[in-house]
Amino acid sequence: MDNVFQGRREDFRLVTGQGLYASDRSLPGETHGFFLRADRAHAEILSIDTQKARAVPGVLAILTGADTKAAGFGSPSPLAGYPGRGGIKMKIPRRQVMAEDRVRYVGQEVAFVIAETAAQAQEAVEKIVVDYRDLPALVDAEAAMAADAPLLYPDFESNLCFDYEYGNEAATESALAVATHVTRLTLDVPRLVGNPMEPKSGIATYNATTGRYDLYVPTQGMTLMLDSLSSGTGIPETSIRVHAQDVGGGFGVRTEGYSEYCTLMLAARTVGRPVKWSGTRSETFVSDHHGRAAKLFGELALDEHGHFTALRVRWICHAGGYLSQAGPLINTLPPGSHASNLYRIPNVYGRHLLVLTNTTPTTAYRGAGRPNVSYLVERLVEEAARETGRDRIDLRRLNLIPKEAFPYKIATGADYDSGDPPGLLDLALAQAKWNDFPARRAQSAERGMLRGIACCMFVEPSGGGRSPTEESAIKFGESGTPRIFSTSGPSGQGHETAFPEIVARVFGVDPLTIENRSSDPDGPVLKGDGTIGSRSTMLQGNALFITAQEVVRKGKDLAARQLEADAEDIDFIDGKYAVRGTDLSVALYQLSRDNPGALDTTAGFPAHRTFPSGAHIAEVEIDPETGTVTLLDYVAVDDCGRVLNHTLVEGQVHGGMVQGLGQVLTEQCLYDADSGQLMTGSFMDYAMPRADDLGPLRLFDHSVLSPSNPLGVKGVGEAGTTGSVPTLANAVLDALRSRGVDRLDLPYTPSRVWNAIKAARQPG
Repeated sequence: MDNVFQGRREDFRLVTGQGLYASDRSLPGETHGFFLRADRAHAEILSIDTQKARAVPGVLAILTGADTKAAGFGSPSPLAGYPGRGGIKMKIPRRQVMAEDRVRYVGQEVAFVIAETAAQAQEAVEKIVVDYRDLPALVDAEAAMAADAPLLYPDFESNLCFDYEYGNEAATESALAVATHVTRLTLDVPRLVGNPMEPKSGIATYNATTGRYDLYVPTQGMTLMLDSLSSGTGIPETSIRVHAQDVGGGFGVRTEGYSEYCTLMLAARTVGRPVKWSGTRSETFVSDHHGRAAKLFGELALDEHGHFTALRVRWICHAGGYLSQAGPLINTLPPGSHASNLYRIPNVYGRHLLVLTNTTPTTAYRGAGRPNVSYLVERLVEEAARETGRDRIDLRRLNLIPKEAFPYKIATGADYDSGDPPGLLDLALAQAKWNDFPARRAQSAERGMLRGIACCMFVEPSGGGRSPTEESAIKFGESGTPRIFSTSGPSGQGHETAFPEIVARVFGVDPLTIENRSSDPDGPVLKGDGTIGSRSTMLQGNALFITAQEVVRKGKDLAARQLEADAEDIDFIDGKYAVRGTDLSVALYQLSRDNPGALDTTAGFPAHRTFPSGAHIAEVEIDPETGTVTLLDYVAVDDCGRVLNHTLVEGQVHGGMVQGLGQVLTEQCLYDADSGQLMTGSFMDYAMPRADDLGPLRLFDHSVLSPSNPLGVKGVGEAGTTGSVPTLANAVLDALRSRGVDRLDLPYTPSRVWNAIKAARQPG
């Protein structure tokens, strides 16, 4: 099944403006809504005066926290339900759909106006008067853990909401104590805004007769969103239908039933008409859940031969003003499953602290904790090589897990299914012409430029999920052609191309004859999760593969009866059943027309994990007079299992790599330490990566098929981010070392790089 398909069938529709996004939809009789958001980070709400706002022409209703509370709304549970250190339970604050008694971060929803037009709703919002009593704001997680820190939730004894650990603490401590050398690092990982092209938007309708809500919103899959919408409103999942055709970017921040969506549902019920809300880019910055936002501490122990003997890590993570659905999970459980990266480290211990702060809640953002793991470990390895005088490639090679050791159980208990780390490294070094780098560095030096290079290894868990089974369905229409259903929600991954191709290979037909219906509320009810964790092809794709095989099996029995032959004498080739040795045959699609519903099939596939891996190399050049970093070359060698469609794989790696580039070079979400005000709330202040920030991206495949699934695939959607963050960071520092700079926190903006060079020149 290698390298068969190329291109994306959905592209023509999307690039010609024929996509259908949430804000593109309009429904008869729709009304419009606008949110009033908190303009301060922490304050008690003394009163909300809506009298003047209600007098604005066209205003139909105004909702506040009192209304959502009276409706029984609030507090969906995070996905992390496991115990922490010493068996302690996570402290879960009640999430208020709209602020009831106090606001806890700038941008929190305070009131919602419904009017005949969007302009009328916005005008009314501007006339709402809120009387606040300001409280101290905490935007730093370490400060929020202090014994005398003000509490975000008075019924909690501290702002620490979860203390999670993994590995063997005593054994790791002992190994560190006797090590020949220990490298220690502290790294700040900046807070990031996901910033999908499509801001949060939606339309909600309510049918008073059936009690059913229809919600048209951007989503990465309806099942995860249904869970949080239901738990956040108390409305049964069976009474909520989530619709999404096209989604302009997901990145992990489009999985949850946000407060705005719950409010839309109540608004539709209140006014008895559809209610539409189109979010602004400013609302994206303050109310979309943010990513990363952690401080990482690491210790790597080496023996006299350079073997890694122990790794101890500690994370302090910003949870924000309340807990998102995915945030506590991605900052605790998954990092432990690949904490030692691709290295043989016999003793590992990790402790992760989640802290409530007066900031926007954090959640999964492309990579979902994985880039933090690879960034910390690969920075430690790079520094260990520098501190001990060892060659950084030789040190990695000495400690890599050999191919013959797979499947490999790491010290924290996870099982890597397959891989070839030394092979990844060798191919990356060859393609990047690593050994010729000194000559290229000398050429840059002649021009007064600083040149750096770095090679980093990574592995990441992909797949898994809340549901133990991923289901898909294939149903045949009246014409006899199939429609395929899954729980996924595409947001750029190419589901319309990939899923029909998988089924078409089994059926032996043209993929264009198959219609993809991802996350369709009109389809069969399916178990599973959405497009998260680099799992779409590995889980939903394999579910469709098995479902298609079951359709073919059913069809053979039907064909045997219709052709009056033994099923054992029938072959299925190129979409037809033929009696061996005769000219008798019948097409699969004809069988479906002759036997309506007989071939409709639903099947499941176990929700398991695989561990894709890679070796990435970045080469950069820095102008010491301006601090500007230029990416000269990027080589990515990835093991994502069997490659079914190179175009889709390359698109995913490119996209992930660009987001890693943004984290390393430009992006940082900042709050004022005293007021808690967001200082980077627009693209004037928050620098996204641009096309001219990119250099050549060269991708290579070095795959080992996964033995855990019939397609042999692994995840790929987050590999570009997981690999690029440490690679680019180490490449920049390699360039700066000639000027005496070996420690610098992200992002490596021109001003930060220039100031580091200037400070290193100063005596003393």
